[in-house]
Amino acid sequence: MKEIQMTCIICPVGCALKVTLDDDGKFLSVKGNRCPKGEIYAKDEVTDPKRVLTSSVKVINGKMPLVSVKTDRSIPKRLIGEAMKVIKSTSVEAPVKVEDIIIENFLNTGTNLIATRSVEKSSK
Repeated sequence: MKEIQMTCIICPVGCALKVTLDDDGKFLSVKGNRCPKGEIYAKDEVTDPKRVLTSSVKVINGKMPLVSVKTDRSIPKRLIGEAMKVIKSTSVEAPVKVEDIIIENFLNTGTNLIATRSVEKSSK
């Protein structure tokens, strides 16, 4: 068996977690969590870690050349390289508003890529 120690980052409490895996790396248990969210976080973190992805997308005919974007939920870390390739090849037409969906169901994860700021259309 293998034990991994980590700090839960779901809330400000920061519970000290001890995760136990079997010899094949399969999740067995977690101790130290004060709520059920800590167990879910620990299991996800050792089996399929997820992160919210932030980046920027090209804007066509905008007052700014880029708009900041993020996933509206966490996506598997293993998809981040592929996600960045998609983002790099994506562009949107101005105007863009905060929370506009730039890509729906991003990489078939059920997560949307959304704008995190507004970019007005250029007057040129």
